[in-house]
Amino acid sequence: MNWQQLISNKRLGQEHRHAERHDDRSEFKRDYDRLIYSAPFRRLQNKTQVFPLPGSIFVHNRLTHSLEVSSLGQSLGNDVCTRLKQKHPELANTLFEEIGTIVSAACLAHDMGNPPFGHSGEKAIRTFFTEGKGKQLKMAVSASFWNDISHFEGNANAFRLLTHRFFGRRIGGFVMTYSMLASIVKYPFSSSLAGSHGKFGFFQTEAEDYRKIADELGIICKSGDAEALRYARHPLVYLVEAADDICYEIMDIEDSHKLKILSFEETKDLLLGFFDEQMREYILERIKEEGVTDANEQVVYMRASVIGKLENECVKAFVDHEDELLSGTFEGSIIDHISPLQREAYRKCEAISYEKIYHSKPVLDIELSGYKIMETLMDVFIGAAMEPNRFYSQQLIRRVSSQYDIHSDNMETRIMAVIDYISGMTDVYALDIYQKINGAALPIV
Repeated sequence: MNWQQLISNKRLGQEHRHAERHDDRSEFKRDYDRLIYSAPFRRLQNKTQVFPLPGSIFVHNRLTHSLEVSSLGQSLGNDVCTRLKQKHPELANTLFEEIGTIVSAACLAHDMGNPPFGHSGEKAIRTFFTEGKGKQLKMAVSASFWNDISHFEGNANAFRLLTHRFFGRRIGGFVMTYSMLASIVKYPFSSSLAGSHGKFGFFQTEAEDYRKIADELGIICKSGDAEALRYARHPLVYLVEAADDICYEIMDIEDSHKLKILSFEETKDLLLGFFDEQMREYILERIKEEGVTDANEQVVYMRASVIGKLENECVKAFVDHEDELLSGTFEGSIIDHISPLQREAYRKCEAISYEKIYHSKPVLDIELSGYKIMETLMDVFIGAAMEPNRFYSQQLIRRVSSQYDIHSDNMETRIMAVIDYISGMTDVYALDIYQKINGAALPIV
């Protein structure tokens, strides 16, 4: 793969207008603006990141997380650009200089396909088909569609959200640039290759869109003519992934301190573990010199130092492994290839997070509640889609937004319309609908 081809401002759905565009450098910024002003992006403010939505203490939701990831992604892209232009002077004054903006926009979009209640929402949709009443549908739908819905995945759903032509939309959905769209596809293969990890990059309905984008950008195709579609990653995916990995892991540590899941000493040890002894002493001395006595603010200072260090490490790893990234042979994530001290400190944070944070009572409570809400919504609305002529089904179907093809003659299309509708809900809206259909809440008259 080569950078000149990998960076393209051609827009999905408006390829015929590409020759008319002359203001090349603003196209990727338009992607960013289009996302940040969109309704699906705004809805992220009411979707769980890890912890329950805020009560007395404000922790991260999907919106604040995505903004932070986008900020870090901009830094990663800009710094990689600076370093690679030194290696490849011919990249100066080309669209390659816009990779910071491309990564930043992709980071904004990376969680837009996630359903309510975080990973428990994803699991509820999947297990409705693999363990719940939806199992009976397996023989009634195509194998490819079954693979898609039984492996439902937020990443694939984000690509669908941005590219699918829902009712009332333009061809190309959000009409984003090819390079930005390719940068969010973390798992560039179809659901039949999802395997035990359950990850894939696009539903069958959007497979040809991804193929068109990948072939235009010269992304290496790793599948034969008769095989399930599979490509190498676009190299910028690794920067989007690194920004996400850094933000969710380190910010979850900070949130856990605020919620008193981790003590100050535990948090301090985890964050200072990213530095050698000399740098630890320097950080602590700076905190003391600047008169920062509040424990939360001390954690903020240490967290900022960690993110800065990891950003530098990831830029170095990306540049050092550029040849493998461009040949499609790079293994693992960028975090796997940073210096041993920082890599081990990151792994320690992961282990503590798994043990103390992700299995903490507040997190388990929201997962249990969220799972039950999503399971019920799937049961009721899929039932309505399967038997649309029943009176109760018709009442439920009227709740579904007009942009979703819930009235289609095709059963698979109706099922997908329900998934689109439910996955697009906020936590609060999902809870509201759940209470109403169970008779637990009535509108105030």
